[in-house]
Formats: sequence, structure tokens, C-alpha cells
Amino acid sequence: WRGPEGAPYSTLVPSDEVTINYRHGLPVITLMLPTRSERCQFTVKPVVTTVGAFLQDVQREDKGIERAEVFATDGSKVSDATLMEVLLMNDFKLVINNTAYSVSPPVKDKLSSEHATEMEDIKSLVHRLFVALHVEDHQIRKERELLQKLDHLKGELLPLEQMKARIKDSAEAKTSRLLWVGLALMSTQGGALAWLTWWVYSWDIMEPVTYFITYGSAMAFYAYFVLTRQDYIYPHAKDRQFLHYFHRKSKKQHFNVERYNKLKDDLAEAEESLRRLRQPLHLRLPIQEISDKD
Repeated sequence: WRGPEGAPYSTLVPSDEVTINYRHGLPVITLMLPTRSERCQFTVKPVVTTVGAFLQDVQREDKGIERAEVFATDGSKVSDATLMEVLLMNDFKLVINNTAYSVSPPVKDKLSSEHATEMEDIKSLVHRLFVALHVEDHQIRKERELLQKLDHLKGELLPLEQMKARIKDSAEAKTSRLLWVGLALMSTQGGALAWLTWWVYSWDIMEPVTYFITYGSAMAFYAYFVLTRQDYIYPHAKDRQFLHYFHRKSKKQHFNVERYNKLKDDLAEAEESLRRLRQPLHLRLPIQEISDKD
């Protein structure tokens, strides 16, 4: 058998010099170290170990090995990035220095469907055990992150809350004054109509006047509905006037309402996440799984 450049190897060793056995589901490769003249076993994890990693382990074990390569039976070199799981599916040649070892991996029986299901259950159990053992560290780290986020959000909200309180007090004062002005005007109007009815004119003259005042009030309420698409209900009208004063004052004092609302939403979300994290029923679940369940 010849190498990749056509040069023959000095020795072609039969397959019994390199043996492969399975222990606890993992392949154990046994071979003779050339300079130490002793057999050595290498346990590999086929789904994660590559051919290059296996050859490095062999060279690390015997410093006298200058060359270690793997070739397929047709003479093509096997890439170092190939997984051992793929390599062990077929026969191959293991070349150490100038010696080529013919290797025939044992045929591993395919798992039955029941055994495969059992293995999946075991994997799921192992994953759940890993989560259970590491969830406390995860919760502590997540709680620390949430507390830091809360402190940061509260620090940003503090000056905005103070500015909002001042604007709110000013808007409420203006709204209250407007309500008292409206009451004063209605009282003045009622007094003027009474004076004109009993002291200046008679009811026959004032009746058409009161009729048109009532009709004008109805037109004003209808105009309010046309403009706002809302009925003229006193609490709603008061709230609308308050918001009008509040936003006008906010623009004058450069109070960013959108940024304030965004910070408040982030703060509420962080507090809710922290509350869920500390709930007894959720103590065994990471915060991502809690969100997924909701």
C-alpha cells in the first residue's frame, strides 16, 4: 500500500495491532506506541472529537511520533476536521511515522426504536438535572441584572418625575380655575336673566331670549361632539382640558413625554420580571422559560 505521493510505507501492520472496542457506549482505540513500545488506550467521544484531535492526543502521548495521519482504504487522506463518528463507520488506515496500521472498526448494532426512545428520555432527564443544578446561579445572576436595571431606570426617571409633578400641578390648577370661571359665568348669566325678567323687562320679552340662549348652548355641545367625537360629559371634558394644559406646558419646559412613557414601561416590565423570578412557583424556572409559558 502506498502513501499519497506514491511512496510505499516501510511496514503494513495487520489490523490486530490497532483494536477498537466499545465501553459504556464510547469507542476505545488501543494501539502500540512506537518509541515507548507499549500499548496505549484512547477513549474518544465520537460526536465531538475530530480526527485531528485524536491524532494530536496520540502525538502528545508519544513525543517520538513525528507523523500521524489517517487514510481511507482507497488511499485518500481523511481531513482532520472529520468527526470520529464518521471515521469509525468504515475501515481505514492509521499511519504513524512510516508504519501503516489497517484498522477495522467493529460494527455497532443500530439502536432499536425502544432503546432510542429510552436514550432520548435519559438525555431529557440529564438536561433537566443540569438546569436544576444551575438554576440557582442563573437566578442570582438574573436577579442582580434586574436590580441593576431597576436602579438605572429609577435614576433616569427621577428628574422626569419631578418635572412631571410640577407640570401636573400647574395643569390641575389651570383646569380648576377654568371650572370655577365657568361656574361664575353661569351664575352671572342666571343673575342677569333674572334681573332683566323681573326688574327691567317682562317674561314675555325675555322668553325668546332664554330660548335662543338654550338653543345656542345645544349648538355649542353639538360642536364639541363634532370636534372631539365625544359627548360633553363634565369629567371627560375636565380630563381633556387637563391634558391640553399638560402637553402645552410640557412643550414649553421641554418635557419628553414619549421618553418618559418608554422608561415607565421598561420599569414596569423589569419589576414584573423580578416579581416572577421571586415567586415560589417559579423558583425552579429560568426567566426565559417563565416568559415562554406565559
